[in-house]
Amino acid sequence: MALKVGIVGLPNVGKSTLFKALTRKSVDINNYPFCTIEPNVGIVEVPDQRLAKLSALSGSKKLIPAVIEFVDIAGLVKGASEGEGLGNKFLANIREVDAIVQVVRVFQNSDIIHVHNKVEPVEDIEVVNTELILADLETLSKRMLKTGKEARAGKKEAVLEMAVLTKLDAELQTGRLAYDVAEHFTEAEQKIARALQLLTMKPFLYVYNVSDMDRALSSKLEGRPHVTLDIKIEEELIEMSPEEIKEMELTSHLGDLARQAYALLGLMTYFTTGVEETRAWTIPMGSTAPQAGAAIHSDFEEKFIRAEVIHTTRFIEAGSWSAARDTGALRLEGKDYIVQDGDVMVFKI
Repeated sequence: MALKVGIVGLPNVGKSTLFKALTRKSVDINNYPFCTIEPNVGIVEVPDQRLAKLSALSGSKKLIPAVIEFVDIAGLVKGASEGEGLGNKFLANIREVDAIVQVVRVFQNSDIIHVHNKVEPVEDIEVVNTELILADLETLSKRMLKTGKEARAGKKEAVLEMAVLTKLDAELQTGRLAYDVAEHFTEAEQKIARALQLLTMKPFLYVYNVSDMDRALSSKLEGRPHVTLDIKIEEELIEMSPEEIKEMELTSHLGDLARQAYALLGLMTYFTTGVEETRAWTIPMGSTAPQAGAAIHSDFEEKFIRAEVIHTTRFIEAGSWSAARDTGALRLEGKDYIVQDGDVMVFKI
């Protein structure tokens, strides 16, 4: 399954630099607002050491990792929900992604313009979130006009939807994100909420752009799901050789962002491996064996009989598929089996 993550934030916080470091694609990076107008799109591999180990065991000709599609969306500004700073276009780009990575400037640098002329990370987060909330409130308002008429006419589905709309509207008015509100909804209410395609219904991951990785964050920042990066260093690392990086004792933390974004959406990885290829497959946590098979082809779900399964750790210990079978480490699982992260599978249909 394709995973699409939008990178958002105020202008000049490091979004495009992060995108360049992640994707190793050249993008326009300048010290002025709205340098990025059209969104840049790049594919990023999810780092996973297990993949290389499995490939080595199987002598695979190809190695295919799980990937995330990152979209560098132009900087939001106060008033974006009302069209300020090309806001309508940017909000439409955000609507198309599965999750939101919000880059927040924590570093101080007088040479880099801040759109508000001061570095206040918590206030910056609130500006971006407020614009997304305001856009969602407008969506809810329009929907409530239509649904309200149907609810007053006694339509059962409309009555339930109106209750959800009213809850969301009240909570968003207080500054809460729809994603946090919907956590406490019933399954039926969550289904209605998801169908509204609200911007703040998407899961958020914050990237704190720092100039000192060892410096402690304020408690107001620590309480949110986040990754801390020195984005300028990450950009410099892609221009350096492995020998230079080792000599300077530098470490990239970009893998943390890819893994966190992956986990944010409740996704996990299982593997298929053989001489032709070793491949990571992306599936939602809690998937059954047939549902996992559907990631390869719909036939694997519809015509599923059983699956041979072994966890990566045990497979590496065994040393080969035949040794795993001989030692009893290989299991046969049926339609009700819940696939675990790191399973290696062969499907029988």
